[in-house]
Amino acid sequence: MTLAYYKDAFFQCFFVGTPSFTEKELPDQTGRVLIVTGGYAGCGKELSKILYQKNGTVYVAGRSKEKAIAAIDEIRKAYPSSDGRLEFLKVDLADLPTIKGSVEDFLSRESRLDVLTNNAGVMTPPKGSITAQSYELQMGTNCLGPFLFTQLLTPLLQKTASSNPAGSVRVTWAASLATAGAPKGGVTFDGQAQAPKVFGDRITDYAQTKACNTLLAREFQARYGDKAGIVSNSWNPGNLKSELQRHQTLVESVVTKALIYPTVFGAYTELFAGWSPEAGKAENRGRYIGPWGRFVILRKDIADNKEGAAKFWEWCEKETKQYQ
Repeated sequence: MTLAYYKDAFFQCFFVGTPSFTEKELPDQTGRVLIVTGGYAGCGKELSKILYQKNGTVYVAGRSKEKAIAAIDEIRKAYPSSDGRLEFLKVDLADLPTIKGSVEDFLSRESRLDVLTNNAGVMTPPKGSITAQSYELQMGTNCLGPFLFTQLLTPLLQKTASSNPAGSVRVTWAASLATAGAPKGGVTFDGQAQAPKVFGDRITDYAQTKACNTLLAREFQARYGDKAGIVSNSWNPGNLKSELQRHQTLVESVVTKALIYPTVFGAYTELFAGWSPEAGKAENRGRYIGPWGRFVILRKDIADNKEGAAKFWEWCEKETKQYQ
């Protein structure tokens, strides 16, 4: 890893600067349909607020209807003059067979999708945590679930892109500065299982899933983006106060609190990825984005791992095929 990478990673934590694209720069979103997974908590909730106040139709997607309704009510009261809509979409990314039904529910209500923000995820859960289909919980929730959700929504993204300005339809993926701790190339395949290795260390397993999302973002761009005019990118939202930290140990929590920023700043990173003109330019599609809305350096061995990206995509495809 080069000195430039370490310097850039340092500035993603300290002396980050000011957001480059906020609600002030965001154009009116009237008529646009937007999905934010995990849109009722953390930076997902802050992003939902920004989009709703600009009159967007925002689908707040996640497992908890109770949390979603509470967030929706709060946002509506905060922006009573908005002409937008806030809708709950039940999506459980840790239970693959249920995702198709969630997408069918969405398709029954909407005929377009302008931006899909794959924001939801889980970080360092208790050791041994698994999904309903027995995948390591972080790999299942952070990668397989979003992959399937995105695949099922891709035909609608393509349809929307065909009749809208190039670069305006986007799908974005949650990565993290934790990619710095990912294995070589971003993902290690278990030789016997031919599946991503489960390291058994919560932090390494988390870092691998975040690196895998950068691989999925680039692979989506290569397979669909350029042909359909869709932008696909991944982002490190920044070090934020978030519900993701609920599983941390006391020591991890103390260290984290010394480094974190207000949650809304993460929403500005996501906003830049999904809505800024800069991220939509042809030469910038697929680039890695960091806090609070700028292009940053992805670890070179991950950025260059085209073979690993294709292999991971194909593994996700194989594991989710029966649920499509």
